[in-house]
Amino acid sequence: MLRKLPNGMLALFLWLSATGNTQAQPSTGKPFPTVNIQVDLTQPKGRMDPVWAWFGYDEPNYTYMKDGQKLLSELAALSPTPVYVRVHNLLNTGDGTAALKWGSTNAYTEDANGRPVYNWTIIDKIFDSYIKRGMKPLAQIGFMPEALSTKPQPYQHQWEPGKPYEAIHTGWRYPPKDYEKFAELVRQWVLHSVQRYGKAEVESWYWELWNEPDAPYWGGTPEEYQKLYDYSMGAVRRALPTAKVGGPHITGPGNAKAAAFLKAFLEHCRSGKNYVTGQTGSPLDFIAFHAKGAPRVVNGAVQMNLGTQLRQISTGFQIVASYPEFSRLPIIIGESDPEGCAACGMKTNPENAYRNGTLYASYTAAAFARKYELADYHKVNFKGAVTWAFEFENTPWFYGFRDLATNGVDKPVLNVFRMYGMMRGNRVAVTGNMAYNTLAVRDSSVRRAPDVNALAARDTTANAATVMVWNYHDDNLPAPASPVEVVVSGLGAAKSVQVTQYRIDQTHSNSYTAWQKMGSPQQPTAAQVAQLEKAGQLQQFAAPSKATVTKGEVRLKTELPRQAVALYKLTW
Repeated sequence: MLRKLPNGMLALFLWLSATGNTQAQPSTGKPFPTVNIQVDLTQPKGRMDPVWAWFGYDEPNYTYMKDGQKLLSELAALSPTPVYVRVHNLLNTGDGTAALKWGSTNAYTEDANGRPVYNWTIIDKIFDSYIKRGMKPLAQIGFMPEALSTKPQPYQHQWEPGKPYEAIHTGWRYPPKDYEKFAELVRQWVLHSVQRYGKAEVESWYWELWNEPDAPYWGGTPEEYQKLYDYSMGAVRRALPTAKVGGPHITGPGNAKAAAFLKAFLEHCRSGKNYVTGQTGSPLDFIAFHAKGAPRVVNGAVQMNLGTQLRQISTGFQIVASYPEFSRLPIIIGESDPEGCAACGMKTNPENAYRNGTLYASYTAAAFARKYELADYHKVNFKGAVTWAFEFENTPWFYGFRDLATNGVDKPVLNVFRMYGMMRGNRVAVTGNMAYNTLAVRDSSVRRAPDVNALAARDTTANAATVMVWNYHDDNLPAPASPVEVVVSGLGAAKSVQVTQYRIDQTHSNSYTAWQKMGSPQQPTAAQVAQLEKAGQLQQFAAPSKATVTKGEVRLKTELPRQAVALYKLTW
């Protein structure tokens, strides 16, 4: 029996047995024994690539609004490398008025004689916002302009939270009535981008077609998607032969329909007949799919499902790895989140209550660490995972949208990305007596003991290291804090290290609890907003201090509450 327990569960089982508490639920009851985490700086596991520095959202017109501009600046500042941004609705017809699950740029219309009229004004406002901050577009070709859609009416939807989700699927989702006109729109867009930003800049972007074409986002057949891909990517390459192109951004490949769509797409790119050239195959520089979890409410409390998301990722990696021609291409998880609808708040979807507090932060910390390890396991080239969360302009405070900030105030989850932004160099070996094995989380999620675990990196350019520690559980229930001892070895001849601990918990880096203490005001005063802005920043747990190194190792002790995240930064 013990041999079947996931790594870290053995210690819990022995402790529960010793206390006669083998039926105890780990989210309540007696305190857990000390969690021991070992970090070995001499054992690299792979590069600490900034796979987390990718973000996306449905509503492109929020980009250039007040809070959108503020959040973009914060995202650009937290990463040591350029942040990539993916956004829907860039080619939709409309006047640019923002709405939930909607956006428009009016990039393409036609005159009375059916001749194309191109207007890049709004797209330029969006992309200018990225480029001037050093950010990069993951440029999505979509959706269908009204004048080109085979079924244009109704075109703009009027969806709002609580209405059936299928209401968003209107005339923008259909194939073009003229593939040549659509291809020319794409070519003109790329030419304009090169003229405005320069060839070298646009070469650093990724160009993709559509979103989730295996789902109702696409109103055509898989074959029609492949045809549109050939026309679109052929147009991109005619405008800029060195451009990076790819797709298909399907939903979770753990779903049989999505997996079949992905495989058919890869087969088409490898050996299918190109709809434009008649030759074999289509250009493919990266592969993209999506992965979501599945939270629900159980006995009045939110229960996450990290395992569901990891199974989608693992299956996608496995499919890509099965194609020798494509197995080393960059993989982008184009949407990688705890669930699906960013614009569904907790009023209409109670399971989304996780989004305001520390549960979203601890989930994100634990999830990204496992994405690295799944990429190692499947031996694939994992380039990035897009967190589909941004902000919703002029909406109620802490409404429970999946966003990184509310009314210009950062939520706790954004501070996890600030922590990741401090982690440089190579990932190094981490073990622990309460650490779940990645495959165990993938297969069974985190339902019994908490996952008290860490991700660590050794800076290869300086005498520095970072250790991110989390205390995660799927069930958002009260639980005792866990005493944690982190032993960092491999410090060589250093006599001492400077230690700075950052923390996300109920009283640190947490604007939500600060807002609740104010009485949850929906019209906070200017002074209250300033206080919330300060509470939303990443905060130190205590003043930096010196720690003695003994025989090449240092011991760091703390009490880590449930759903909290800590980052230790060590310099010597």
